[in-house]
Amino acid sequence: MAAKRLIQRQGFKTGEFIVYPAHGVGQIIDIEYQEIAGFSLEVFLIDFAKDKMKLRVPTSKIESVGMRKLSEASIVEESLKIVQARARIKRAMWSRRAQEYDTKINSGDIIQIAEVVRDLFRSENQPEQSYSERQLYESALERMSREVAAVQKISEQEATNLIECNLSKGSPPRGPEDEEDNGRKEVAA
Repeated sequence: MAAKRLIQRQGFKTGEFIVYPAHGVGQIIDIEYQEIAGFSLEVFLIDFAKDKMKLRVPTSKIESVGMRKLSEASIVEESLKIVQARARIKRAMWSRRAQEYDTKINSGDIIQIAEVVRDLFRSENQPEQSYSERQLYESALERMSREVAAVQKISEQEATNLIECNLSKGSPPRGPEDEEDNGRKEVAA
């Protein structure tokens, strides 16, 4: 059986890892043509191995769906610095914040995903998260881990450990009072 030949379209090539905003990191395994309603359509066949899913994206639609190459190593380092920063919690209702977090996760932008990871992280000595907070946190952590792993060529578990290590290096843990006063502290002299 002949080896797969390398095909390149619009700056993407077979075998390359990419980020598809709604699903995270995937790998282009082929570029194929499909006949749909009498029209020939060129599509990227993208494999999301962890989700056991294959996605066909028309090559003409990659820009509109937000598909992009993996982040540069410097952007990954910047995202790891972001998770070390103090959480920034807005004083909005949870439903509104949850919607904003979900939008950031599905943006596919590792910097925005890192902000969600930072804002929803809870250490052992902090109040427990609600189910929806935990779901959003785990989703953001998984997306970030996959991209960090692909860029740094490490396993997803190693990437998760790296992110969690950076989270614990962060500023002093926040408590419930930080959410109420939006991070401002007054110190008595």
